[in-house]
This record gives sequence, C-alpha cells and structure tokens, in this order.
Amino acid sequence: MEKGSYVKDIGPASEARGLFVVSQAAQGQSRNGPYWRLTLADASGSLEAKIWHPLSAEFSDIPVGSVVWAEGRAGLYRDQIQLTVEQLRPLSEEEGAAVDQAELLPASPFSLDEMLDELLALCKEEFSHAPWRKLVLAVLNNQELRASFRVCPAAKGVHHAYVGGLLEHTLSVFRLCRRIADQYPELDRQALLAGALFHDFGKIREFSGGLANDYTDEGRLLGHLMLGVEMLAPYLAKSGLDEGLQRHLKHLILSHHGELQFGAVRQPHTAEALALHYADNLDAKMAQCRGLFDQLGGEGQDWTPWQATLGRPLYRAPRTPEASKPETAASASSAAKGRKKAVREECLSLLKV
Repeated sequence: MEKGSYVKDIGPASEARGLFVVSQAAQGQSRNGPYWRLTLADASGSLEAKIWHPLSAEFSDIPVGSVVWAEGRAGLYRDQIQLTVEQLRPLSEEEGAAVDQAELLPASPFSLDEMLDELLALCKEEFSHAPWRKLVLAVLNNQELRASFRVCPAAKGVHHAYVGGLLEHTLSVFRLCRRIADQYPELDRQALLAGALFHDFGKIREFSGGLANDYTDEGRLLGHLMLGVEMLAPYLAKSGLDEGLQRHLKHLILSHHGELQFGAVRQPHTAEALALHYADNLDAKMAQCRGLFDQLGGEGQDWTPWQATLGRPLYRAPRTPEASKPETAASASSAAKGRKKAVREECLSLLKV
C-alpha cells in the first residue's frame, strides 16, 4: 500500500489520508458520547487524533502499535494540530507485513553505523586505564547489547525518540564531556567519559522499541538508571576496576538527572556528576529545540506552540548572516572540476537510457 499523507505535511484546515502507527490510544467520554483519543505517528512525526461518536462506537479496541489507514480533517486545538478522524481501518496482518516500516518509524538523521564506529574509536582513544578499557570494550563487544544499543530510541517522546536516538544522544554527550574535560583538567576525564557512555544504557531495557515504542514492565517499575547499574554489574565485577571508581560510575548514572523530582536517585555529589548532568541536559534541550523548529518548517523567525516540558513556547530568532569568503583559485578550480564531473555523470546516465 502507498503511504499517503505524512504527519509533517498535515497542516490546519487540511485533509489527511494515509498509513499511520497508533502510538497511544485511550477512550474518553464527552457529552455527545464516548470517543477515542489517539496519537498517530509515522517517520516524520506524530499528532493527536480524535474519533468522535458515533464512529468511535465501532471500535471496541485500537491496539497500540497497530498500523491503520486513517482519513480525516486537521484543525488547531490549543495551538497544536489535531486530526478529526472520519474513517479508520486497521490493516490486516498481510497488509501490515507489506508496509515499508521505514515510512512509519522515525529514525536518526545520521548513519547508525558511522555513529557507532565513531563512538568505538573515541572509546579506544580515551580509555587508557586498563580496567576502564576492559569494562568499556567488554560491554560494547557484546553483540546482543551492541545491536540493541545501535537502534534503541532515547525516549518515548520529547527528544531523540526514534530509531538510533540513544546512540546519537550518547555520542553527543560523550563529545560534550570530552570538551568539558579539556576545559576543566581537574576532572577525572575517564570516569566522566565512562559516565557519558553508560548514563542512559539502561534504556535498552526500559523501552520496547519497534512501532509502538512503549515502556517495558521493568522500565516502568525500575527505570533506566537502576537498570543501567544492574546491566553493568557483571562487567564491573570482572573489570578489575578499583571499588571507589566503580562506586563513582554508579553515582554518575544514578544522579545524572540532577534533581530527585526529575528522576535522579541521588543529586550529583561529585564535580564529574555535575558536569555529566549539565552535558546530558544540554544535549536533550538542544535536540528538543531542533525538533520543534523543524516542525515550524521553512526559515526565519517564528514561535512554537506552548511546550509543557519546557514551561514555555520557544522563539526561533533571526540568524546572524554568515560572512562570504573570497573564492581562492584552488577552490574555484575544485568547484569547476566538481561541476564537470557532475555533467559528465549525468551525460553517461542519459546515454545508458
């Protein structure tokens, strides 16, 4: 089946017809009768949808993770686009199997293999203390963990909530912590970087991934901070790492949310834990800004809708113009060669046709 409309292309007062994944589904009651509140998603994003009575009565169950064909009209509700569903049909198993999941699953815009290769290269470069190196390589060389880490989302929503999101976020935090350690050499560089590498590792077991990408039972009951420490335990036992360093790594993981009300098991009590918390928080916030501004589309200044997680709307400010650099003879020659190559390849492709 053809995909049809993408979420990113659905605007106010527009019609939508396409395939979507049901990422959330709940029944409600209005004065006119029962209704369904859904979140429909695809590779480009997600939006809220409502099925009002009497159409809502036709569905006794709408499973989360199911693929549906939905048709309806979009409007604005509290500054957010919302779809009023006029037709909804769950796909059969055969139809679902024929759908290209790449059209439905949002994924990192960066190559997963290239990000993983870069992270492994940085780890081999940074971890010179033998026990740290043994711990890190033992975990990353576990093929099952490595495969899960490569594709795991970093969240259910808000930031990096897509295939490869955990890898992308981890690599970004690792890079940030390297720069922080350069700026503040009094920090234990290798302990900080180990914390950066493993701070969200428990999300491999916290999230189911896949089309539904929901919390697992152990994710709901324990959370990724506790799961991360639990997953590292057998590797720490064999690493030869000093007991004090093991304890510090656990503290880095358990405290990286910063405050108890934000999910930290303990507040950061070391300089490295503070640095990791701010690096993690910065990367999460910048990823959220990037996603919100992408939803605005186009360029130029504009406001996002109100964001409950930030407690404010965000403003995309005008950018400072970049100074144009004078073209050197070498760069002009290189550009000319590139244009000639492109023309030549285009001509060859036409000849083949």
